[in-house]
Amino acid sequence: MGSANGKAAEASFSNPMGLAVDSGGNIYVADSHNNLIRKIGADGMVTTLAGSGKDGSADGKGSSASFFSPSAITTGADGNVYVADTQNSLIRKITPDGVVTTIAGRLDPNKVTDPNSLQRMDKPYGIAVGKDGAVYFTDWGKNLVRKINPKGEISIIAGNGDPGAKDGTGVLASFYIPEGIAVDEKDNLYVADSYNNMIRKISPQGVVTTLAGKKAKGHKDGKGAAASFLKPCGIAVDKKGNVYVADVGNNKIRKITPDGMVTTLAGTGKRGSANVPANKASFCIPNGVAVDNAGNVYVADYQNNLIRKISP
Repeated sequence: MGSANGKAAEASFSNPMGLAVDSGGNIYVADSHNNLIRKIGADGMVTTLAGSGKDGSADGKGSSASFFSPSAITTGADGNVYVADTQNSLIRKITPDGVVTTIAGRLDPNKVTDPNSLQRMDKPYGIAVGKDGAVYFTDWGKNLVRKINPKGEISIIAGNGDPGAKDGTGVLASFYIPEGIAVDEKDNLYVADSYNNMIRKISPQGVVTTLAGKKAKGHKDGKGAAASFLKPCGIAVDKKGNVYVADVGNNKIRKITPDGMVTTLAGTGKRGSANVPANKASFCIPNGVAVDNAGNVYVADYQNNLIRKISP
């Protein structure tokens, strides 16, 4: 554990959670327990993009800004980085030069009377940005998936607020502690519905279906409901529509094809940190996952305090 900057093994993290990769091959890390946003350049050099290291909610540039257990991160086509600042119940934006602003949320959300207010959220946990600049996030404590459009207006994409596992359109659907979220080239959303042990898909029209998994805990590969997960968390999607999942409870990284076929990409299921061929590798509570244009998959290995790479 630590917060040292430097190249590769010289650097250190403290329970990294969210990961994102931009078109230039830079990797961004929500370094949760350090309350920092870190950047790993294409050359492997680790720097701190923003955050003081102390918990807080200050906007500002670089180390004058502060976060409180940020859990997820994503990059937009505009070059900005977006953060689900979980314990602050805020959505933050960071410009390429490290200027942090709060774009949604407030520190006392329960004092907001309008239930659909942009300021009322409860521990946003996953975040993604669409091609048009819309920001999507999972409202962990409210069992909702929400959207901030480019004008700054908020809406509920799916979920009725009550814990459940119903498929359906918009508020007719339900989730139970949704965590990671990703968006594909066609504006479909994918959600790691953690306590349901399911991976859900939301169409651009707001229709929620279950892509893979079932409520029963497990670690089986297979198609659709024949597959099983244990508290899936981080999620990413590549340009071909393949979905990658950090299956936290199983210490595995899973892959789902567009037709719902689940396989284990890496991990034996046992806790460890072995760097070996994928089927023999080990993780310890892998939390965040990201994929680049070349098909490399990156993993925030939470308990090992490592950022791992799985080559194609």
